[in-house]
Amino acid sequence: MSERNISILGSTGSIGRQSLEVISACSMGVAALTADTNVKLMERQARQFLPQLAVMMDERAAADLRVRLADTPVRVGQGMEGLIEAASLKQADTVITAVVGIVGLRPTLAAIHGGKRIALANKETLVCAGELVMAEAERHKVQVLPVDSEHSALFQSLQGCRDRKEVKRLILTASGGPFYGWQAEQLEQVTVEQALKHPNWSMGAKITIDSATLMNKGMELIEAMHLYRIPPEKISIVVHRESIIHSLVEYCDNAVIAQLGAPDMRLPIQYALTWPVRSEGPAKPLDLLSCGPLTFGRPDLETFPCLALALEAARNDGAAGAVLNGANEAAVSLFLERKIGFTDIPRRVAQALERVKAPDVHSLDDILRADRQAREEVLG
Repeated sequence: MSERNISILGSTGSIGRQSLEVISACSMGVAALTADTNVKLMERQARQFLPQLAVMMDERAAADLRVRLADTPVRVGQGMEGLIEAASLKQADTVITAVVGIVGLRPTLAAIHGGKRIALANKETLVCAGELVMAEAERHKVQVLPVDSEHSALFQSLQGCRDRKEVKRLILTASGGPFYGWQAEQLEQVTVEQALKHPNWSMGAKITIDSATLMNKGMELIEAMHLYRIPPEKISIVVHRESIIHSLVEYCDNAVIAQLGAPDMRLPIQYALTWPVRSEGPAKPLDLLSCGPLTFGRPDLETFPCLALALEAARNDGAAGAVLNGANEAAVSLFLERKIGFTDIPRRVAQALERVKAPDVHSLDDILRADRQAREEVLG
């Protein structure tokens, strides 16, 4: 697969680091790397992979990186302008969007307009602007391939589907997060440290909090709606604590096809990069004899109202997804800064959904306006 030349948006994060492991193992090329503020790690990555472009979102970090890489051929960019350049770089054929939040929307669109294959790890892009993004991908004949383990599992389980009309429903699995089985009153006392301890996956802080509130699963449902052109009533969520079955597809004859694997993000990353072929890679093998019993349960929408709020947004038209995501990003940031409690996250998101009008979406500006208003509502 050495012909692939890849730009990674968010190379110093969890997905970005694991993407570079896959790229190295599969002898692929790196065209561009981007990060926010982690200059030391970016310098190491740039020296190892020698991309044409390395971008830091933070201006001071970019200035520091220019000095650090002065003895290399790597050019240093900064800010959103640099992020968009990395996404549309002529030499790249594939863009991994692994930045967190709505910041990934504009560069993803730029990559689509540049005709790049999209390996999508930034779910907020489709939550906020799914119709817009998928319409642009279709217009430019661009493949949008999922990196999330659940969506990759659905994608793999749909490979043998002759006609999408044969699909009865998609079934997303959820680990349930660190607080599965807790009562609502217990969640009032949750600390940041507790919420950041995911039982199965090693992820960034924001997505780990989203997994703890179950907002992540609701956002994945919205993402699945757009990726697979299927209405929300045909998507189910089950809690599967072991994270061995990553998602399932139920067909009209009641056959169910699932994708199983060890909880290792390198497998879905690699499949997004090598599809439609498979090759050896660094992901851990699954040992069925040691993974233990596989269990399933219903998600608790009352104790974890973020999931219910996401399901409500999924059923609404317009920019409801952008309002949901903007409010959630703002509330999670406040929680990580210890300014609000864990159960204040769904309260503030619900308030934003109630007070911010979700307009019909005619352009990117409609999405960004709804996002901004939702954040303002949460931040007060």
